[in-house]
Amino acid sequence: MDTMVSPTLLVLAAGMGSRYGGLKQLDPVGPDGETIMDYSIFDARRAGFGKVVFVIRKSIEEPFKKTVGTRYEKRVPVEYVFQEIGKLIPGISPPEGRTKPWGTTHAILMAANTIHEPFAVINADDFYGAGSFRVLAQHLQSGTPDDAMIGFVLRNTLSEFGSVARGVCHVTEDGYLKDITELKSIEREGSRITNIDSEGQETVLNGSELVSMNMWGFTPQIFPLLYEHFQRFLKRYGDDLNAECYIPGTVNSLIQAEQACVKVLRSGDAWFGVTYREDQPRVVQSIGRLIEQGTYPRRLWQ
Repeated sequence: MDTMVSPTLLVLAAGMGSRYGGLKQLDPVGPDGETIMDYSIFDARRAGFGKVVFVIRKSIEEPFKKTVGTRYEKRVPVEYVFQEIGKLIPGISPPEGRTKPWGTTHAILMAANTIHEPFAVINADDFYGAGSFRVLAQHLQSGTPDDAMIGFVLRNTLSEFGSVARGVCHVTEDGYLKDITELKSIEREGSRITNIDSEGQETVLNGSELVSMNMWGFTPQIFPLLYEHFQRFLKRYGDDLNAECYIPGTVNSLIQAEQACVKVLRSGDAWFGVTYREDQPRVVQSIGRLIEQGTYPRRLWQ
């Protein structure tokens, strides 16, 4: 274990928070102004991650580095890569009027020339818990060629203030990901959890389903596979102003093509995040309880 290269943490922070209404990645949730990312990176460092790479948009580079990057640059090696619409689409011009990047598969590909060791992928605005980082770090340091995903229980990942999109996972008996079904409009009303698909069909869920919250573990061998899939996506959907290539769907395709084996790891920690602005007070309260329990110091970066 001591001779293994420390894994890298890749933080997806290019999203502008369209439903939330602002740069939610930079909003404070801790008592000393800490962001959700602060807690994730604190947990990752304790778990043995040796470097942090941020995927951001060029347009938010200055406020992001000033507000976020300066917290870490003296504590851990930090690099930045930029997700822009025209990157990695040789021979294809983005359609006129396209303003958003191409999704999380595209975001991860931005780091292909920067990351050369096993790495984890997380969303900037999701809180995953210290145990999740420990479990994933152990997997990445084990030398296995298998990729990995941290699974969370659906009922613990919902917002009280609107619908959410979740990748519902089916797992083999020996703990590997069989497939992911992307459900894009899951809502809870009281104890009832439902998803409405694009054709208006309702599916009732029991809440115990295992879902992906975009916490993945990969080896660098994933990059050429992602690139091939992304190029196929562009040929099919490149003229769509809103089409995005999401990593759960990409991984699902790789599994079906027998190009990837993904071990499903579980953590006892609770997930919470900010999908809508109204979610933030609950996150602040949850962080406060973890501080009271001694999980985190009152000031992370003292």
